[in-house]
Amino acid sequence: MKYLGIEPEKIKIGSFDFTCCEGCQLQLANKEDTLVDFLALLDVVNFREISSHRGEDYDIALIEGSITRADEVERLKKIRKRAKILVAVGSCACFGGVNQIKNKFPIEDVVREVYGDDPVETLPVRKVSDIVKVDLEIPGCPVSKEEVERIVVNLVTGAEIKFPKYPVCVECRRNLNTCVFDLGQICLGPITRAGCGAVCTTGKTGCIGCRGPAEEANYEEFRQILKDHGFTVRQALERINFYGGLPEMVIDES
Repeated sequence: MKYLGIEPEKIKIGSFDFTCCEGCQLQLANKEDTLVDFLALLDVVNFREISSHRGEDYDIALIEGSITRADEVERLKKIRKRAKILVAVGSCACFGGVNQIKNKFPIEDVVREVYGDDPVETLPVRKVSDIVKVDLEIPGCPVSKEEVERIVVNLVTGAEIKFPKYPVCVECRRNLNTCVFDLGQICLGPITRAGCGAVCTTGKTGCIGCRGPAEEANYEEFRQILKDHGFTVRQALERINFYGGLPEMVIDES
């Protein structure tokens, strides 16, 4: 099959899940309007959400989830050895995601609280790049399926890959949204990297920073925005710390 009139060489791809909800993989599998053309570019050798086939010969490995066990460390290292390109997909893989909240408490206390007296093997949560070399990171919770598809197509065709440097606020303004700060909510849009299409703020929900920091983020201006709308940095910290991607220490509470 051809993609946009071009018949490229098929690239072998595998998608692997670690400690996660698999929501990012589902995003790709559920993109029905372009899924057939998208898959026509690829030779899917390992992707549990769409195929029962399990192959070990792949060029691109998509990794979803954080790393929380010793067996996951070894499995990830084996995947890295086989893959020519390894892509961390989603906030858990890129930053530790929601799972990294566990690191703020003693592990034994977390295990006792969640599992009671049942022994469970668990380690401090780590992002994928803490364990192996990562060639590309695509953040989001879940990821933007349009963005992942575009990037994979660019990898296959050899096209340049670019990420927005500006924050979500730019996309929010383009969508002609009312600022959610004016609706009485804290929003991390001023410091979070764009690329999601401002989907949360378009739905009148404040950005929670799942895409990590924007390169052009102005933290001092963000402090002022919080102050102007009656919020403190301390009130914003719960959102800032939620995914583990935003640099908390850049924002002084004083």
